[in-house]
Amino acid sequence: MQPNDLLSQRPATPGRAHFDEAIAFAGVRCPAPIRGNLVHELNVGSDETLSPTYAGRSFSHDVPKYRLPAQGMSADAAYQLVHDELNLDGNPSLNLASFVTTWMEPQADRLAQETLAKNLIDQDEYPQTEAVHQRVVSMIGRLFHAPAHETPTGTATIGSSEAIMLAMLAHKRSWQRRRESAGLPADRPNMVMGADVHTCWEKFARYFEVEARVVPMEQGRYTIAAAQVEPLLDERTIAVAGLLGTTFTGQMDDLESINELLARTESERELHIPLHIDAASGGFIIPFAQPDLRWDFRLSQVRSINVSNHKFGLVYPGMGTVVFRDSSDLPQELVFHINYLGGDMPNYSLNFSRPSSSVVLQYFNFLRLGYQGYAEIVSNVLANAQALAAKLQDIEAIELINDASAFPIVVLRATEPQVTDLTELSHLLRERGWIVPAYTLPPNAQSVSVLRMVVKENFSRDMVDMLSHDLRGALQALRKQTAVHPHRPRHRPHC
Repeated sequence: MQPNDLLSQRPATPGRAHFDEAIAFAGVRCPAPIRGNLVHELNVGSDETLSPTYAGRSFSHDVPKYRLPAQGMSADAAYQLVHDELNLDGNPSLNLASFVTTWMEPQADRLAQETLAKNLIDQDEYPQTEAVHQRVVSMIGRLFHAPAHETPTGTATIGSSEAIMLAMLAHKRSWQRRRESAGLPADRPNMVMGADVHTCWEKFARYFEVEARVVPMEQGRYTIAAAQVEPLLDERTIAVAGLLGTTFTGQMDDLESINELLARTESERELHIPLHIDAASGGFIIPFAQPDLRWDFRLSQVRSINVSNHKFGLVYPGMGTVVFRDSSDLPQELVFHINYLGGDMPNYSLNFSRPSSSVVLQYFNFLRLGYQGYAEIVSNVLANAQALAAKLQDIEAIELINDASAFPIVVLRATEPQVTDLTELSHLLRERGWIVPAYTLPPNAQSVSVLRMVVKENFSRDMVDMLSHDLRGALQALRKQTAVHPHRPRHRPHC
């Protein structure tokens, strides 16, 4: 199998299935299917309507689901209708699937409300908001040790997906210009990355026609190092992606070895191949938990870094940031200057209009917490995650892949997968309210199924105890069920 063949074979997160029998642990018979992983299709031809039980008090007609209602309703009725439907969503406080921040202080909530109407792109109309934006980018660049003798630059984005695409577009264009100036062909660019990357990397490769040279995983090795990267480098490589915290297992690539490889490649082969660090998950963890760890601009070949502020930057979604080591890493032809909103406004983004509230909230957190405040929160989050890992590590039938030693992420696998179905275990936990995803790893480790728990600031030690208790109970129920009905199909038809 060729590395770039892996993109088409990467497994999707498994969908929710029905239980095959009533689960004593959950105390529920014939549970309704959980459709959290399914894409909602737009049913333009449907005549389905909404008829809430309190409708008679507010309006006397059904409300169509898939077309604009002919008549409106009171704001209170519309609010109640939407509010009640959203009650079917999971509880964010029990959502260990998501890395995204689900709680901020009341003062931050007020700032969010006050800035909802401000468009971040309107720099001429909202100059102070743009000043705050620049301060936030500068603070992040300094946190990541941007060299004082160079001119770091960057921008806030909707999330790390946009940040990664902006960074890789810059590296692609820089590579093309270097090739053209040397009189060499500038077609068929490629980039090197591990199979542990987020889906947005695959999107970039497909959307912007860059060959993705993917290092497959192996059982027992779920990250990449120089040894895996080196065979895939050539004169058409625009960049290498290194991960500071993977989505799949919560581990980090061997960034120092990759940096040494790229430095040696530039020295010996005269190939300038930048290292981009995807610090979406770890960018607000490692600087406070392991400040001496060299992963950022202290590594010579690191030319750009992205981080997800809406993860451990402790800001509501969606916000990311991309920072370049020096302004020369961002080709100026990719920066657009517009004047139809007032003055001259340089813009480097895939999105144009975007909310300013997330940038303002990040500035609020930086002022509110400072370095010491973030360090204390990160320490507490890691302690809670490690406490959860400690409670789970001795449970029969499972083993830890990640014990939260570096990132607040606990990942486990079944020691007897033919007996312990982690997807069923995830469903049982959902019956207790916990949202804990089960999924298979990418090729060539697709035979490994894992359960992942992301511990965030609002996940207390008491919740650690409750989750570990419920997980033990779910495992016992699942193993008892399998022992009683070893040959019964795992999933049953609709009730």
